[in-house]
Amino acid sequence: MYIWELENWPFFCYQQDQIVTLLKELDLLHSKLKEQILSMPKGLDSEAQLNALIQNAIKTSEIEGEQLDVGSVRSSVAKHLGLNQAGLVSGTKQTDNLVNMLLQATANLSEPLSLDTLLKWQSMLFTDEDALKPVITGKLRGDQPMQVVSQRGRFSKVHFEAPPKQTLVDEMNAFLSWFNENNREHFVVKAAISHLWFLTLHPFDDGNGRIARAITDRLLAKDEQSSVRFYSLSAAIEQNKNSYYDMLETTQNLRSASQQQNQLDITDWLIWFCEVLKQALLQGQYRIKRVLAKSQFWYAHAQTVLSERQIKVLNRLLDNFGDEFIEGINASKYKGIAGVSKATATRDLSDLLNKNCIIQLDGGGRSTRYQVNIQLSADQ
Repeated sequence: MYIWELENWPFFCYQQDQIVTLLKELDLLHSKLKEQILSMPKGLDSEAQLNALIQNAIKTSEIEGEQLDVGSVRSSVAKHLGLNQAGLVSGTKQTDNLVNMLLQATANLSEPLSLDTLLKWQSMLFTDEDALKPVITGKLRGDQPMQVVSQRGRFSKVHFEAPPKQTLVDEMNAFLSWFNENNREHFVVKAAISHLWFLTLHPFDDGNGRIARAITDRLLAKDEQSSVRFYSLSAAIEQNKNSYYDMLETTQNLRSASQQQNQLDITDWLIWFCEVLKQALLQGQYRIKRVLAKSQFWYAHAQTVLSERQIKVLNRLLDNFGDEFIEGINASKYKGIAGVSKATATRDLSDLLNKNCIIQLDGGGRSTRYQVNIQLSADQ
């Protein structure tokens, strides 16, 4: 039996005493993040928003096993935010559509969410050239049973089966009615329930995960009364991808510990969601610090003579500090980013070291690695 087959579905319940402390922590983290945003120098908030949206687009796709080109995503984000695109590669139709969908998901927050809107968003995820298999777009899934299946060699495993097509319209109407209500749930609880509920319905042929995360972002944005996002829930989910799928499957199959007394008790799912949102908010605070550190770095090096390729590599290191090149960058990595020979990469790195733009990490010889010279803890 699946959770949607229960007699009282979808009247979820949970143990308030098990999550009250987590909710207070999340309220405090939201307040701290807002304080950081308000104290940012003029103009840097756009940079922070750009970084968060890039992360959101890349990571919501990675959760589904899809790798997007970072340069294309950055270009699409810059275009939709009206920022300077000079020196960026062109965005693709796929990345343009995805970024557009993510922005639409947190826009016009006073308007109710409709099925037509969800169908439009789902259509935007698929372009004519990127589908290896036919995908039903712009309408609800077909009559065949919708199953979440994994394949290992010749063997397949059904992890979950969604409600049948004949009940789907009524199920979606019930979900959207609840979603648009101004009920008394804490906004984090409502976001967690909406995520689980929508993925349990699995209304589309494909794209359900990305749409679920988009509507979850919408609820979070609605409570924050801001369409501008400065953190990425999808990035935190991607870092916990295995437990994400495990917790969804466990809850949908009525196997979580909290469901042993009451099968509609989703306390375990709520705890998992709160912990991951907490991680996302901490990462958001860290990324804002990184934007400030980047601004301070270029202020300090305003008169430093650098080549275009050196600036390109430094911006890559600054934009992804703590996420990429954790162990530093070497001549081979520099060569790949800048598109130069190994000898030129070595000379450029030596020049950057002499100009105090980078510092040398422990080790030497062929293993010599460098890190951009900013003071920022990467342990958050």
